[in-house]
Amino acid sequence: MAARGDCVPTRADAPEIELDEDFWRHAHIVAPPGKTSVHLRLDRDVLAWFKAQGRGHLTRMNAVLRAYMEAHRRNLR
Repeated sequence: MAARGDCVPTRADAPEIELDEDFWRHAHIVAPPGKTSVHLRLDRDVLAWFKAQGRGHLTRMNAVLRAYMEAHRRNLR
């Protein structure tokens, strides 16, 4: 994740929590959905804005698209 720029340092004021046996007993693995490579034409200023935010711009663009999809999916139900 760090190589892709996806790591975000933990805030100094973040609360510490204990992960006890009960947590691990009920934990389950959630696999992210698979990725597909696509060719996408974007406005230059949109791409420049995402790139200006630093490494991981494609991951952030995917997150924006996912949030849009999920918001509209809820509205269609």
